[in-house]
Order: sequence, then C-alpha cells, then structure tokens
Amino acid sequence: MFKDGKVYLGLSSDNKPVSMDLAMANRHGLIAGASGTGKTITMKVLAESFADAGVPVFMSDIKGDVSGIIEAGESSDKMEERIDRFALRDVFQFKGYTTTFWDVYGQQGHPVRATISDMGPDLLSQVFNLTEAQEGVLNIIFKIADDKGLLLTDLKDLKAMIAYVGEHRKEFLLDYGNITSQSLGGITRALIPIEAQGGDQFFGQPDLDIHDWIRTDSNGKGMINLLNAVQLVQSPKLYAMFLLWLMSELFESLPEAGDSDKPKLVFFFDEAHLLFTDTPKFLSKKLNKW
Repeated sequence: MFKDGKVYLGLSSDNKPVSMDLAMANRHGLIAGASGTGKTITMKVLAESFADAGVPVFMSDIKGDVSGIIEAGESSDKMEERIDRFALRDVFQFKGYTTTFWDVYGQQGHPVRATISDMGPDLLSQVFNLTEAQEGVLNIIFKIADDKGLLLTDLKDLKAMIAYVGEHRKEFLLDYGNITSQSLGGITRALIPIEAQGGDQFFGQPDLDIHDWIRTDSNGKGMINLLNAVQLVQSPKLYAMFLLWLMSELFESLPEAGDSDKPKLVFFFDEAHLLFTDTPKFLSKKLNKW
C-alpha cells in the first residue's frame, strides 16, 4: 500500500517496515517465488499502491484472477490478523480501484486495435518471419500504398493490396524495383496463422492511443488498465505481435526522461515466464534489448 509517500512492502525478518521510493519504480523489477507463495497477490497490492500514489497502471492478466481489483475486499479473521501484524490499523481500508478492462478479442473488455499501417512493414516482417527478399517486397507494398494515399486498416486491406501489387507488378518495376510472385506468395502464406489466431480482430479501427492508459481519476488516483489475456496467450503469434507493437508504441510515445520522481506508467506482466516460453526469437531479442 501507499504510506507516508512511499510504497509500503511489508516487514523485514526483524520486523522493521520496508518501503520503496516511487522513483525506484522507474526501473525494472521481478516478483519471484514458487507456486502459491503470493506472487499475483503481491502484484495486485503493488498495483493498488501505485494507483493510490497517482501513477497509472497496466496489468496483463494471464489467468483471469486479477479482475477482482475493481471491488473492495471483505474482512476475515486472517485479514484482520495481518492488518494488526503489519501495524496498518490506522491507514488500511477495503476499497475497489477504478479499472478499465481491455481485450484484444473485445469479449472481456474494450477492444485493443491497431491498423496494419500503424504496425508497419518492419514489425510485420519480424512477426511473419519473412526472408530478406520478402521483407523488401513488403516494404515496397507499403510504399506503394503510401504513395497512393491508401490506409491499410486490416488484414483484408493488406491482402487486397498484395493482390493489386501482384496484378500490376510489371508497371511498378521501374519505380519500385522487382516484385516476384514467390515473395508475394510467401507474404500471403505468412498471414494465414495470424488470421487463424484472431488477427482480423486485432487489426482495425479505432486504433488504441497509448495515452488512454496514462490517466488519473477525479480523485487524482492512477487508473488501472487490465488486459484480459486468458485467451490471447493461447495464440502465441498474435500475443507476440501484440507485445511487440505495444512495446514499440511505448518507446515511440514515451521517450526516456531520466529518473523522475515517480513513473509515468507502471507495467505488470503476470506469469512473465510465458513471454519467454516458446516465444518467437525476434520477440525474445527485443525483450532482452529493452
């Protein structure tokens, strides 16, 4: 919880209060422990602490057990014992937190959308695992669309643009370079698994503005944004694409600002090991780099 201008973490082995300055949250952190030791609960309590400090929070909910943060908890003998043990009787209160729910599939929250044009050829080439030749052709496709003032909104737009370029590739030869049917076919094949995993629901409009997550409520408390990823994590290609796009958006929209007094936005990824289990190599490299 947020107490005396710091994030209260609990008691040390010698029963002394342990707190964290908000400025320290500008760095990466790890909550580790065996199953059932309270990692998710710790994450929820930290998220509530940051919200109380006026810091917006984003959480990826893999197991679907974080949504209760919106409701106030209930008293129990065990809870009352912990309140007294941690000397929080004078400051603790049960309360719910202002939470916005998000879902790539639009079923358990507001839909998360991005356009094909917003994703861009570089990110798509990594997600599709294209060859160098195919990546070059995809860049040409985007350049032609841009020159003609065409917005590529969804997968249907991209497929239509691939077909159009294929039909007129001889006309584009002098201005854009060689466009082989093999590369066009390879790009089209790469769309199949993304489409099968729900990419047609992720790509579209209105596209998400990352600043929608950086908000406080009427009381100055940080808004909590909760992504329901229970279904999304079952589609590794789409999940990887979403994460890559999300991190790219963050780094473009929120340039480094040094050590500020408190974070502008705090991210939590529950079950973070899933980001590296069977994760495409390109995403692992990006995560390690960032």
